[in-house]
Amino acid sequence: MSELPHDLSRLSLAEIAQMAQERRLPPVDQWAPEKTGHSDMRIAADGTWFHEGSAITRENMVRLFSTILRREANGSHALVTPAEKLTIDVEDTPFIAVEVKSEGQGVGRNLAFRLNTGDLIIAGAAHPLTCAERDGAPHPLIAVRGGMDARIARAPYYALAEWAIEEGASPLGLWSQNQFFPMEAA
Repeated sequence: MSELPHDLSRLSLAEIAQMAQERRLPPVDQWAPEKTGHSDMRIAADGTWFHEGSAITRENMVRLFSTILRREANGSHALVTPAEKLTIDVEDTPFIAVEVKSEGQGVGRNLAFRLNTGDLIIAGAAHPLTCAERDGAPHPLIAVRGGMDARIARAPYYALAEWAIEEGASPLGLWSQNQFFPMEAA
């Protein structure tokens, strides 16, 4: 698996988009293995992956598992290979957007996110930003793939809020890839 950047600031949005497009994921949505069970794995609300109660500390292992993660029709999550499907407990979202990069302003703005798994996502029609409310606080999300979302961590969320306030759109929000995303809880 190729090494992914740990810092988006050194990359242009065009480079980020190219890297995101080149990342090939297994076709987990096409696999229907007969062998099923539970993985004894959990993704905590802070994005930490656990196996049998112990944190998985090797980043490459987390990245590998994240590539075979799928959301089921009933809302549960599973790790899927051609040979087996094992459920995994997810406390909040399976991914966390830990960094954001912005280029341009207003309608010409584009927003790129790096996830805790190294995935790169460009906000747009295929990866919309939403803001729900949970426990009286904003719960900002970006769609990743297959019905799975990434919660936007505090630092990137504050950056988004600052840019939105600077632009002064009504309702408060930001553009990315010619799509407007309101930041108010729906």
